[in-house]
Amino acid sequence: MPEVSVLLPVRDGARTLALAMLSVLEQSFGDFELLLLDDGSADASPDIALGFGDPRVRLLRDGTKRGLAARLNQGIDAAAGRYIARMDADDVCFPERFARQVARLNAERTLDLLACRALVFDDSGAATGLAPYRLTHEALCAQPWNGFYLVHPSWMGRTEWFRRHRYQTPELARAQDQELLLRAYPDSRFAVLDEILLGYRMGPIAFGKTLSARRCLLGAQIARFAQRRQWGYLLLATLAATLKLPRDLLIATAAGRSWRDRRGGDVTPEIEQAWNALLGSLCRRLDELHLPHGCESGNLLEAHAHER
Repeated sequence: MPEVSVLLPVRDGARTLALAMLSVLEQSFGDFELLLLDDGSADASPDIALGFGDPRVRLLRDGTKRGLAARLNQGIDAAAGRYIARMDADDVCFPERFARQVARLNAERTLDLLACRALVFDDSGAATGLAPYRLTHEALCAQPWNGFYLVHPSWMGRTEWFRRHRYQTPELARAQDQELLLRAYPDSRFAVLDEILLGYRMGPIAFGKTLSARRCLLGAQIARFAQRRQWGYLLLATLAATLKLPRDLLIATAAGRSWRDRRGGDVTPEIEQAWNALLGSLCRRLDELHLPHGCESGNLLEAHAHER
């Protein structure tokens, strides 16, 4: 039985999937299974998943499109590990991510869900900032009406916790993680590792999509706070969503995206050097495996060439 089950959903992710998978398969902690949850991909994603020839990879595929929340619940049901880790098909794990998270969860038995800090990068591979974060459960849950700073693909938690707190279906557009955290936080313990262990890809997001996600999350907040008779939180959630509209408009611009990517701080030269070295190493390994890596442009190509 593996210690960790990694849930990696994908739909038409052939351009970035191999890079994400390799960053998982080359973890210093190797006692895991990688569940590829294919959501009706029409591209080469399933072939790429099988192309690694690694027995730890399990491809779950039925040819239908069921959505992210349903696929994650499918993975929760199929997981054999004591812990469940999340990963996305366009992100990158640092090599020590699983080792650090497993060690912390083993040491703190009352902890249900552990995230880590994340470096933000763009489609060229350039590190553009650090994601915002809070370290303790108290800080993370101090303003439930304003969201929870746990980057979704950085999560690792106890399998029994995920089975008690499944993803809502039908899913909320771009807000599945926040709805789950909102529902679970009163009887859970969260934390964030104070280490940058994930590369989190963030590209341009259309204002319409942001608005749709904001509206869906607000609906979930109103329903949950009303159920709990937390009328003050309900009013604060409505006010916060309204006040965020100008910011959401700004983020649709290049200047706004720069601010968004740096909400958790700027990238130091040391962090950037470590990031570029990791990308170069992963791209070189994918070349050896004759798998696509998306390293043909910008910062990725430079890092790849430097490693060679």
